[in-house]
Amino acid sequence: MNFEHLIAINDPGNPLLVSLSRQQVWDGLLHRVENPLPFLPGLEACTILQREAETLLRELDFGAARIRDRVTLLNGEWVRFDIEPGEQHAGGSLTIRIEEPAPGHLFLRFTYGTTFSASASEEDRAYAEYIKSAYQQSDIDCVRIIRTLAAEGLHQ
Repeated sequence: MNFEHLIAINDPGNPLLVSLSRQQVWDGLLHRVENPLPFLPGLEACTILQREAETLLRELDFGAARIRDRVTLLNGEWVRFDIEPGEQHAGGSLTIRIEEPAPGHLFLRFTYGTTFSASASEEDRAYAEYIKSAYQQSDIDCVRIIRTLAAEGLHQ
């Protein structure tokens, strides 16, 4: 199953929404790479196993489950998380891309690739919708955390 959606970061027409700079958004995404604990409920620890110019190999410790992922990034543009398949996870990917279709209009595009098959059965369709809903809520939380980090002046 593949799935993607957009979340608006800045909306010049909404004075209640505090605008963030592209750099603040990027710094928040880097924080998610380096310290994913605030972004992933249930995560107990993250160990960076290998670091190269634009790639990190991490081990995520969820207590009962350990998952390895490879993080690739293009500075200021996108970050991609590729989860290695294993006993405890079937694998998959998430790409978060910063989009700026016009000055002052910032969005994050979240694109998921999973091994889950969204087959024609009603039960599978319902499960796929549940997964999509969970992803969307997680991504809304991600943006909320990035906003909090920016408000606190934290930089990666």
